[in-house]
Amino acid sequence: MLEILFSPETISSTVRMAVPLIFACLAGLWSERSGIVDIGLEGKMLAAAFASAAAAAYFGNAWIALIVAIAVSVSFSLVHGYAAINQRGNQVVSGVAINMLAAGLAVVLGNEWFREGGRTPQIPPEAQFAVFNLPFMSSLTGIPVVGPYLNVISGHSILVYLAFIFVALSAWALAKTRFGLRLRAVGENPHAVDTAGISVARLRYQAVIIAGILCGLAGTYLAVALQGSFVRDMSAGRGFMALAALIFANWRAWPSMWACLLFGYLQAVGLRMQGVKIADFEVPVQFINMLPYVMTVVLLAGFIGKSIPPRASGIPYSKDR
Repeated sequence: MLEILFSPETISSTVRMAVPLIFACLAGLWSERSGIVDIGLEGKMLAAAFASAAAAAYFGNAWIALIVAIAVSVSFSLVHGYAAINQRGNQVVSGVAINMLAAGLAVVLGNEWFREGGRTPQIPPEAQFAVFNLPFMSSLTGIPVVGPYLNVISGHSILVYLAFIFVALSAWALAKTRFGLRLRAVGENPHAVDTAGISVARLRYQAVIIAGILCGLAGTYLAVALQGSFVRDMSAGRGFMALAALIFANWRAWPSMWACLLFGYLQAVGLRMQGVKIADFEVPVQFINMLPYVMTVVLLAGFIGKSIPPRASGIPYSKDR
């Protein structure tokens, strides 16, 4: 049991499972820091996953698949931005609509294009992102006890490393740059920003575009790097887990990363414990698979009242009010 919970293989799997959550959580961070609630993370991730898998199967190139996925995800983000910013619509309803549209559209188009029940063909290895084996890590694996754990940082695709780079960039940009400070100000007091002669709408559109790019990366990693194809509803609630992690982390980048790693760890343990017996009792697969979702409910129930969102979050801005 302990070998499964704390093995290097479980830790390595944790990193891989956490990557789409990290991208989606950062997308929610940028969007909600500007005052735009983004319930549609799940839908944009799913749309990007389908677009990337379809493009990779057709073009045979992972980078083209990534560009297509980002374009699709940003398009969904702009629709959400138009509804929330220009039309001052209900942002939760808009996000839910995006989730429903993406889920249905992916299955319909997948069935029409590939005739495999909404699935895409298996992506060939040459159309997936290559795995990087860091050269200096081979000399560290022989270190007693810690060597196998140090090797966890090697053997991943470039998107894994990009996820952690974007955590650092997001934390720095939101805290240290003029753009980040203005974006946070829009989420707290858009009237003050508008009085200073800065366009609230432009900043919020920039935020939702960044969120779209990050969701495109999340969906591409999920379909092209992690599973090698698209299947119906393959995002499996990861967008909502990312939102729970964001709330738990109080809308901060580094704590969000650790919360996503916690979810990734639960998913990794669930995969490795399937079929394992504890004291001659085999733990039901359904119980193991539900652990990340139970943690989502626990975090939301325990921290949603204690976390403090941006003050203008979810409130449409109007100069008249």
